[in-house]
Amino acid sequence: MNILLVDDSRTIRNIQKNVLKQLGYTDVAEAEDGVQALASFKEKTPDLVFVDWNMPNMDGITLVREIRKINMTVPLIMCTTEAEKSRVLEALKAGVNNYVVKPFTVESLGEKIKQTLAKVGAGAAG
Repeated sequence: MNILLVDDSRTIRNIQKNVLKQLGYTDVAEAEDGVQALASFKEKTPDLVFVDWNMPNMDGITLVREIRKINMTVPLIMCTTEAEKSRVLEALKAGVNNYVVKPFTVESLGEKIKQTLAKVGAGAAG
C-alpha cells in the first residue's frame, strides 16, 4: 500500500513515517504543501493520503476538495491540530474519510487507518 503524507512540517512527516513504519507501512511519499501533494497525487495515485489542514500555498481543506474532484474513492485522513467540531464537520463535508487530531499515538493512528480502510473496503497493512 502506498501512502502520501502531506504536511508542511518535516518533523511531523518524519514522526508520521516512523509511526507508519511501526505499523508495517513502508511505501510512503511526502509533500510539504497542497500544491506539491496535488501534483504527486496526479502523477501516482496513492492508496491512502494523510492531509494536514494548515499549510502554505494550498491548505489541506482545499487539497481535499481538489482531490475529490478527480478521485472520489481514495481514502483521505485529515491529520491536524484543528480539533473544533466545526472543523471536523467541514473536513468530513469536503470529503475526508477520517480525522486524526495531533498529537497521536501509534495505536490511535493504526486504529484510524484500520477504520478508514474498513469503511472504504480497501486492503489491510502491507
